[in-house]
Amino acid sequence: MRTAAGRNFPPGRSVFGFGDGDGDSKMRPGNRRIQKESVSKKGFTVEKRIGLEYLKTKDMVFCAMFVALIATGAFIKIPVPVVPFTLQYLFTMLAGLLLGAKKGCLSVCVYIILGLAGLPVFTQGGGPGYIFQPTFGYIIGFAAGAFVTGKIAEGMGTKKAQPGFGRLLAANFTGLGIVYLFGMVYYYLICDLYLGTPIGLWPLFLY
Repeated sequence: MRTAAGRNFPPGRSVFGFGDGDGDSKMRPGNRRIQKESVSKKGFTVEKRIGLEYLKTKDMVFCAMFVALIATGAFIKIPVPVVPFTLQYLFTMLAGLLLGAKKGCLSVCVYIILGLAGLPVFTQGGGPGYIFQPTFGYIIGFAAGAFVTGKIAEGMGTKKAQPGFGRLLAANFTGLGIVYLFGMVYYYLICDLYLGTPIGLWPLFLY
């Protein structure tokens, strides 16, 4: 697709123009130099991949911004009946929609790494021991949900640039289903195998 200035618009950008990975960043001259150096030194062709050397400064700023938003969302609770929920899901899905599948998932993964490293960015703190919390499966599901949401919103490889309302709605509901799938399975396994307190299907669905 060509822009009004007549330049080719690189493929692989997110649906809202922030760019997603390979098509947006590999066309920069600096990235071509990185590829040539890799070929001359190592003797093989560099494959398409996402890495810090391929990220623009703007992309890194957006990723860092969503890491901060997700961490903040963990402490913003919506008081609804039975089980209150936080704004983490909102920010993780927005990461997939606005940054694209790869960078949205990358933002959530950085958030998870920071929490496991000991920063108190999770709802109940942080540290490596958090993996034994029954609700940690939902955090894993955030990363998978952000990626799938971004992929569906991008059109799964189709050439349609801007998604319609139906596709965005389907992307978000699919992401929500993935988060619940990861969370419920993980919650059941931790309660049954680690804590020794089996949980029923209805309480599992509520949590």
